[in-house]
Parts: sequence; structure tokens; C-alpha cells
Amino acid sequence: MRRAARATSVGVAALLALAGCGDPDAIPDGPQPTPFALVLPTGFPAPVIPADNPLTVEKIELGRRLFYDRRLSGNETQSCGDCHKQELAFTDGLDRAVGSTQQQHPRAAMALSNVGYYASYGWGNPLLETLEDQAPVPMFGETPVELGLSGMEETVYARLRADPDYPALFEVSFPDDPDPIQIGNIVKAIATFERTMLSGHSPFDRFRYEADPEALTASARRGLVLFFDERFECFHCHGGFNFSDSVNFEGVAFASVPFHNNGLYNVGDAGDYPSPNQGLFDFTGAGRDKGRFKAPSLRNVALTAPYMHDGSIATLDEVVEHYARGGRLVADGPNAGDGADNPNKNQEFVRGFEATDQEKADIVHFLESLTDLEFVNDSALANPWPQ
Repeated sequence: MRRAARATSVGVAALLALAGCGDPDAIPDGPQPTPFALVLPTGFPAPVIPADNPLTVEKIELGRRLFYDRRLSGNETQSCGDCHKQELAFTDGLDRAVGSTQQQHPRAAMALSNVGYYASYGWGNPLLETLEDQAPVPMFGETPVELGLSGMEETVYARLRADPDYPALFEVSFPDDPDPIQIGNIVKAIATFERTMLSGHSPFDRFRYEADPEALTASARRGLVLFFDERFECFHCHGGFNFSDSVNFEGVAFASVPFHNNGLYNVGDAGDYPSPNQGLFDFTGAGRDKGRFKAPSLRNVALTAPYMHDGSIATLDEVVEHYARGGRLVADGPNAGDGADNPNKNQEFVRGFEATDQEKADIVHFLESLTDLEFVNDSALANPWPQ
């Protein structure tokens, strides 16, 4: 990705000149966008790019600016980038996200490493199948309020039209639209930028794909073997190039959209999870779906604490202990119950295991080897606005 991504860091004036905006006589039909080809990390398949939203240099830059622009919140205090910080693999470090009105959300902000490869978006929503489906949710959702834009479309348009660069960037990004500053195009631009968030240059990748035996410590190498061992079962939900079984890409026979109950709760020993976080059940109403959530990617997982959909597990060591036990015991309080006995739990893969302290540490060290420092320091993904 690195060579292609750097193209998105070119200044706005240079991008517009490249597209013909600097010379209106050069292209009689108006400025045209510059096609962009992702350079994929080794071992990665081609992501699905919607036919009606192709990658272009100008649209990626437009999306990057919009992703970090606080004018896309109702009160101009928050952007997408405030809940998805690059240094934290595009999450926020909180147990539960906080929106622009300071409302605390019921769930944690998800990390965005390789977000363009997911088969569904959100923790338990089977209806959001593309990035274009997902982006309007934080913009216009009211339960909870995230960016708080409901009913403020015209205000947003006025803000963007008043910017010195946005009108021309929208025009070249969407040359067939006579009035391009519209919500649908904002969504497409942000989704396009997010598809460039490719992370595949971790120590694990150097060990696996570049045959660098020094890329992993001895402990991480042992942890790699354990991670893919049937005794531990980690890889069943967190396998493949993106370490998640929710995956879609070009050429796949069908997109895998699984959701899992990992025994995090068993409220009242009745199989319930704390409301309003019942997972897939909130959409299907089927009792068997209580507590079923998407398995997120483990890439950069060492940067994305706290863990689980509600940030209720603080460290990777505690995550490993949770799976070793086969579910979490909440001894008292309103959420009391033994998750290991949850009747909806994925019994096949979350069954518990015996492991030494060294083996548990080895698994954690392997997970830490999935940290991609190039990704979290890539200037092409960084906030372009003055800080």
C-alpha cells in the first residue's frame, strides 16, 4: 500500500492541477479524477470496490479531509477521527465511545485496520454490508447520538461550500454530478479513504511473508504455533489474512458474515447479555442470537485496548484468561452469572483450555507481533487539518 498511499498526501492544489482544474482548456468536459490502484500487502486479496464508487486520488484526499473534519458534526466538536485515532489503530482507547454531545455509547468504537475487507459493519448488525451502508449511521443516528447531523444537511453543505478547497475537490471527485456537495458523495468519499487503511506490515508479516526469522521473538513464535493449535481454537474465529472470520474480497465464493457468543456474560444464568447490548438478537429477536457479536480483526490488537464490545476486559492477558476459562464469571451485581454456562455460547470454540503461564504469555506476545507501526504512522492516513 505504501507507494500508492503516498499519492493521497499530495497537496490539494497539486491534486486539482493534476486533474486538470488548473487549466480549464486542457479537458473540455471539465476536470477528471485520477484513477488510484491500491498496492496490497503481501498475502492480501483484492478488496471489493463498488462499481459506483471507484478509487481515485482526489476522492481519497477528499475523504481523508472529511474523515477528520469536525464540521461534519452538528456542534462542530467531533469528527470520525476523534473516535478513530490513527495511533490507536483507529479506535479511541475508551471502554465505550462518547459522541459529540458527550453521550456515552453502549459499545466501543471499532478499530479500522483493513476495514474495507469486512463482510458486515458494527458489532452485531447484519444489515450494514458495505462501508457506504455504515457511514450514515454515525452521521445521523439518534440512539445514540454520534456526530449529530440529523436534520442538518443544509447546514453541512453550507459549511463545506464555504471552504476554499472543498468545492473543487467535490467537483473533480464526482464530475458527473452537477451539485456534488451532497450526503451521498460525502459518504462515498469517506468510504473510499477508509479502503486505503491497509495494515499488513507487522513483525508477523515480515516473519510469514518475508522469511525474516528475526522478526518474531522466540516467545512470539511459540505463540504463533499455539494460536493455530486446536487446543486453543483462536484461529477459528480470528483466522485468515485479516485475523477475522467476517471477511469479503474479490473472488470469494460468498462473504462470511458470522457472529459469535464467547461467554462474556450470562446474566441471571438465563443466557442474557446486559441491555442494550444483546448483539445479533437486537436485530433478529431470536433467543439463540443473544450475545452473538462479530469477531473483529486482531491486527494491531495490542493498540486497541480495552477489549470486547463494551470494553469490559482491560488487557490481552485478561482476554487470554477469559478464553482459558471458557467464559467469564461475573460474581455479583446486576450482570451476575457464569458466562461459561451461557446456553447460547459457541460451545465448539469457546470451551476453555489448560495452559501454562508461559503458554499464555506466548500467545499474548504473538498478538503483540501483529502491531503494524508503519500503519499507525502513515502520513497518508493522518489528520490533514492544523492541530
